[in-house]
Amino acid sequence: MSLPPEKASELKQIIHQQLVKMDVHGRIREVLAETIREELAPEHQQLSTEDLIKALRQRGIIDDVMKELKFVTDVNEKERTSAPKPSTHFVDREPPVLQKTNIDPTRRYLYLQVLGGKAFLEHLQEPEPLPGQICSTFTLCLHFRNQRFRSKPVPCACEPDFHDGFLLEVHKDSLGDGSKMVDATTMLSICDPVHMVLIKTDTFGETTLVASYFLEWRSVLAAENGITNVAVELLGVGTESKVSVGILNIRLEMYPQLNKTLSPEITNTQFALERQKTAEKERLFLVYAKQWWREYLQIRPTHNVRLVKIFAQDENGVNRPVCSYIRPLRAGRLLDTPRQAARFVSVLGYERAPVIGGGGGKQEQWCTLLAFLCRNKGDCEDHANLLCSLLLGFGMEAFVCVGTKAKGVPHTWVMTCGTDGTITFWESLTGHRYIHRPINPDDPPLVEQPKPLYPYRTIGCIFNHQKFLGNCQPSDAVEVCVFHLHDESKWKPMSGEAIKSVCSPGTTSSVPPFPPLCASTIDAAVTSNEIELQLRILVSEHRKDLGLSTVWDDHLSYLLSPALAAYELERTTSISAGNEEFQDAVRRAVPDGHTFKGFPIHFVYRNARRAFATCLRSPFCEEIICCRGDQVRLAVRVRVFTYPESACAVWIMFACKYRSVL
Repeated sequence: MSLPPEKASELKQIIHQQLVKMDVHGRIREVLAETIREELAPEHQQLSTEDLIKALRQRGIIDDVMKELKFVTDVNEKERTSAPKPSTHFVDREPPVLQKTNIDPTRRYLYLQVLGGKAFLEHLQEPEPLPGQICSTFTLCLHFRNQRFRSKPVPCACEPDFHDGFLLEVHKDSLGDGSKMVDATTMLSICDPVHMVLIKTDTFGETTLVASYFLEWRSVLAAENGITNVAVELLGVGTESKVSVGILNIRLEMYPQLNKTLSPEITNTQFALERQKTAEKERLFLVYAKQWWREYLQIRPTHNVRLVKIFAQDENGVNRPVCSYIRPLRAGRLLDTPRQAARFVSVLGYERAPVIGGGGGKQEQWCTLLAFLCRNKGDCEDHANLLCSLLLGFGMEAFVCVGTKAKGVPHTWVMTCGTDGTITFWESLTGHRYIHRPINPDDPPLVEQPKPLYPYRTIGCIFNHQKFLGNCQPSDAVEVCVFHLHDESKWKPMSGEAIKSVCSPGTTSSVPPFPPLCASTIDAAVTSNEIELQLRILVSEHRKDLGLSTVWDDHLSYLLSPALAAYELERTTSISAGNEEFQDAVRRAVPDGHTFKGFPIHFVYRNARRAFATCLRSPFCEEIICCRGDQVRLAVRVRVFTYPESACAVWIMFACKYRSVL
């Protein structure tokens, strides 16, 4: 059996660790001394390898080693043997090879190590998790200059056991400098922080944003030996943005070592200059925004009740111009069309920012993109900002609209302007698209007016990364709104230069860089099988409680697949296809005199028990699951469609066929 070199070295490493652990070298020395002392005659002073191995075998040391090594199995191997996967989809799971990081010797790297946490007081009473017990976990997500990393999940505790290292490449973006190894002075001018987001995942798989922190890494440039240790205090988010969550111990190191380190005076002066420059830019923008608002109110006093949002608070409670939340975002090969991008954004979970106390108020919290993506859910503003950024990346003229829905509920959605003047509204929470045809209030009563299909009632302002426009038409009702954006009598613009001064990438240190999207890590077929198996067990148990037997029809289950694929295609493209073939196949599978019933439902999470409980709340689905009659055959089919960031659309279809006896 031949092994690749890296596999052989990994095997040697495992064996070496086990031998050290058992102190085999010490035991061999003892046997060697004993053998020479007892078993060799004075005339034979030479001991062969065979003699030594024979002595080791006689004392059972070789057997002990082989027994111990047999237990060093791969974690994935244990998982594979404990939960056999159904044979409908074969996954080739080789034990993972320890990946060697390719370090380019001509590049400079920042090695960031997280060496544990402390003072996470919320978890002070948390009991020590038992082996194999499912517990809540912390995961640390990092982003630095288009590079993203994720730590291994660690159990939530007062002192979480983080032990991870991340190798961040430091390079200049400008043309011609990209291939050069950066020196300390050049790195000092790279003001991008390391954005760290801490996520908590509970035992049901629900995620919570715990903290969001921007790490100033350049202190390492003035450290002796190019190594520095930092204790980072993490603060909470939203209403708890002034409360300490815990402390992370972080070690920063430069690779290769710097030939010449900078003095602390130089780095501190640079940081002070950057803070001063940022503060001045933000002050000037605030002065301009106040002046713009005064002018806007002078047009019409009723404008003060319109939803014109110039600033919004992020998860850390920092007020930032709304335009800084948008940036053209290209998804590489992960998304192919604007409609697919809309579908991806719609399957990210929707959750309003939590509010402490009653009163029905809405907590203001617009998340940075990294926090939104790592948490995999957010409010309507987060969805609209991401969709607008993706549509801009696809070369469209897109804006985020701020206004209200029915009953005056504040809402944000996305609008695109076609080159022919077509205005399209995109609902980021559902992926639905609506063409806007304005009603002309001056038309005679007999002229037929278009009926709006969209749910939006009023619109106060629109914005993207370069423009901000306040609606100054006599009415802010969406149905009569005219989107002639260059007509200043209808839309009051903000200065493009003023927006650029605070919202362009790199202009101020308070505008975080946008992270790239990550490909899905979910295996769609395996996940579909797992959820389907769990649902079959849940249905069988539910029917057993009702005193009903359960017979599954595998062929009918398989025939439901085309319907689920067609539903997802329709959600993505608004085109319905393949329904005729599905109906024909079902007619053939259901004999004469039998009745077929089917119920499709869509989720954006992968918790089978939660999905089943939701299904039972529908009278149609409950009728299928609890079907009584002659020759009842049940079917269930699950199809998981994966999207970037491990977001997924889960389609489930329950069906039954039975002989009609009435």
